[in-house]
Amino acid sequence: MDWKLELVPIPVSDVERSKRFYSEQVGFAVDHDTRVGGDVRIVQLTPPGSGCSIVIGAGTGVRQAEPGTVQGMQLVVPDIEAARAQLVAHGVAAGPVQHLEDGTMAEGPGEPWNSFVFFSDPDGNGWAVQERPPGAEA
Repeated sequence: MDWKLELVPIPVSDVERSKRFYSEQVGFAVDHDTRVGGDVRIVQLTPPGSGCSIVIGAGTGVRQAEPGTVQGMQLVVPDIEAARAQLVAHGVAAGPVQHLEDGTMAEGPGEPWNSFVFFSDPDGNGWAVQERPPGAEA
């Protein structure tokens, strides 16, 4: 039996601001932006090439953690330098390319599966972007 992760909620304080950040700056596709009743809004966004989406929302009945409390969400890309350049070009405050060395993060790319870029959304939810070696399955 396959068990596939489909949807991860990301707690945000301003749905419209977060929708713009994830779609216009990070490049996620807006799958749907739905209003249910008067005050409930659900926005689902998917990273390019991903089988898993995120959901942001607001209103009565939308239960979420405090905005900014999700840390360690991870995206995988084939080219870390190109991914960082794309984020920076779209106004995302992405950190430098780093790798894990002797238990701490060091500047520059590392060995296969050991090159990362970190960024946060406007609420402080933290993301890591990891480079996948050529030919490796994501």
